[in-house]
Amino acid sequence: METVGILSPGDMGHTVGERLRSHGLRVIAHLKDRSARTRGLAAKAGVEEVESYEALVEEADVVLCILVPAAAETAAQKTAKAIRKTGADLLYADCNAVAPDTTKRIGEIISGAGGRFVDASIIGPPPRREGATRFYASGEHAGSLAKLEAYGLEVPVVSERIGDASAVKMCYAGLTKGMTALSTNLLVAAEALGVREALFAEYSLSQGPMLERMEGGLPGMPPKSRRWVGEMEEIAATMASVGMSPKFHEGAAEIYRLVGGSALADRSRRILTRRLWRRCCGRW
Repeated sequence: METVGILSPGDMGHTVGERLRSHGLRVIAHLKDRSARTRGLAAKAGVEEVESYEALVEEADVVLCILVPAAAETAAQKTAKAIRKTGADLLYADCNAVAPDTTKRIGEIISGAGGRFVDASIIGPPPRREGATRFYASGEHAGSLAKLEAYGLEVPVVSERIGDASAVKMCYAGLTKGMTALSTNLLVAAEALGVREALFAEYSLSQGPMLERMEGGLPGMPPKSRRWVGEMEEIAATMASVGMSPKFHEGAAEIYRLVGGSALADRSRRILTRRLWRRCCGRW
């Protein structure tokens, strides 16, 4: 591999690009429709801009699609159109937090255009340090994506079935982000019922590790809440597809929609301290 395309170099994508560049790869992106912030992140990471999707698929050995769930299929359609137009032999990895059925539809779009598709899912924070982030991969071409392990990424191969890597992500995030939504729901209810301090006191006595997790993780959630709505909806669809109730994660989506509509969603973690978080539980 020599060149990796990133769709799109946002919060996660630009850090992935920066890591790949630090390990010797050229990283490119098509930024025509991206925000000024994304352009700034791309420049900071040393990601080179190309003029079109056609240039992206011709110059890249692999494209990593890292977007919000709602944008995943549109990105695949634009890439597929470029593959048909250029005849490029492209490896395309959908790394978005989407349900297995969504991944399969995206795979059909890319494969139908002549591309090689990999189902991938990211677990962990932006990959700034070793061992913190994993790109789970599945599908016939997962082994090709695993070549990125030589360039700073950890790529465990789950299986040769499209959908398995996404299933791992859905079940994992269903716990971690689902727990964050549940914690938010309970703390806001305690504030509304007038028992916040008594509840925190009891948590301190009997649920110390859980309280530490809540207070460590919740202040950083509001700025991410809008992005997490779609992820919870994809998890709900995953649960429904195997006969389990989708209602818990549909409720989690509602919690993140509520937080995303508040002023807290526009504040940074540096400002949103633990003490301020406790006060803000009553503002929703």
